[in-house]
Amino acid sequence: RGTKTRIRGLHSHGRPLDIVYAGQRVAMNLQGIEKEELRRGDVISLPDKIRPTSAIDARIELLKDIPLSGLKNRSLVHFHTGTSELTGRIIIYDREELKPGDSAYCQFRFREPVAVMSGDRYVIRRFSPLLTIGGGEILDTSPRRRKKKEGDDDLRVFEKGGLKEKLLMKTFHAGINGITLPALEGWINAELPVIKDSVKQLAEKGEVTQIDNRLLHKQAFEAFSGKVLSTVKAFHQKNPLSPGIPKEDLRAVFKWLDQRLFEGLLLNVKELTFDRGIIRLKTFKISLSGDKELLKEKILRNLERASFNPPAKDELAKSISIPSKELGELLKIMASEVSVVRINDALYISSANHKKMINGLKGFFKNKPEMTVGEFRDILGTSRKYAVPFLEYLDSNRITLRVGDVRKLLMKPD
Repeated sequence: RGTKTRIRGLHSHGRPLDIVYAGQRVAMNLQGIEKEELRRGDVISLPDKIRPTSAIDARIELLKDIPLSGLKNRSLVHFHTGTSELTGRIIIYDREELKPGDSAYCQFRFREPVAVMSGDRYVIRRFSPLLTIGGGEILDTSPRRRKKKEGDDDLRVFEKGGLKEKLLMKTFHAGINGITLPALEGWINAELPVIKDSVKQLAEKGEVTQIDNRLLHKQAFEAFSGKVLSTVKAFHQKNPLSPGIPKEDLRAVFKWLDQRLFEGLLLNVKELTFDRGIIRLKTFKISLSGDKELLKEKILRNLERASFNPPAKDELAKSISIPSKELGELLKIMASEVSVVRINDALYISSANHKKMINGLKGFFKNKPEMTVGEFRDILGTSRKYAVPFLEYLDSNRITLRVGDVRKLLMKPD
């Protein structure tokens, strides 16, 4: 049911205890839970370690001396594990009927969830008449649907494999969403430090990728990486004059993926370069014709000459006789090359003038704790028409902070 609580006290044989160990009979005082709310088979665990499941994969073994001809596929049975008693249907993977003494891999599907762990033992009883007919070991508490003729390699690993083999197999079947370390701890029935040590070894070999506390198999990461690289490459081919694809556009391709996981995976794709929300291949370079290079030089000269009274984008396009769209593309390229700095959609200044603006700002704040629009206007020798958008740019880049009608230096600018 996933009810969260806090242990307020532990008692054993009438004595209060601070810590208890496996095998002890213990009474617990649980905050916010009434005795009547608890049911037979309920389990208490650390948050997210054990998740109730309505299906499990298992190894089943029938007793040799049971008084019945066999157990048919999809039969209803009574399932007992720990203190839980529930009804389930058995799906036998490799045959239609189990004979007395037979052993096989199977899946149990229950009418209600049960809290169990990999490695737990269980017993089954015939649905009617009530008769113990076999039992076995739970192998997977979060099984996948499998086809009738599909192999059982993963179940063999879950039954007989080592810890690292089990981790690899489980992360492989978890796909691109991966599996969290707490979930692995509950599933694999091993202590978290032991799991973390195995994960570290697998990561060093490149077998898995870890994003925060989530683990992905190398094949899942390679599939993600391949899709990302092909998307970015296609963008470069379609937009040869663009510095790269906006991260939001790339995110739209993987909108079904958790945002934090997406960004963590993206940072692990070594072939990419990230620049203020723009993503490109490290090998990508914008190749311009000689005429375009001459236009870039002309644009830069105009912006440097204009100092802190730069022409708006449309005015600049008219002054050098090119379409506004073409100018916009060239300005984006120049911004990615850091020869110009974008103030807003309409205004750009040269990087040299940007540096002068920052130095003037630093010099002012050495002597005063706050600055008005008029004072900033005088520092630059410009008009309010330009001072205001420049200050808005500084605010948005967390260089200055607006407090009422004045600005304060928020952080030391680069």
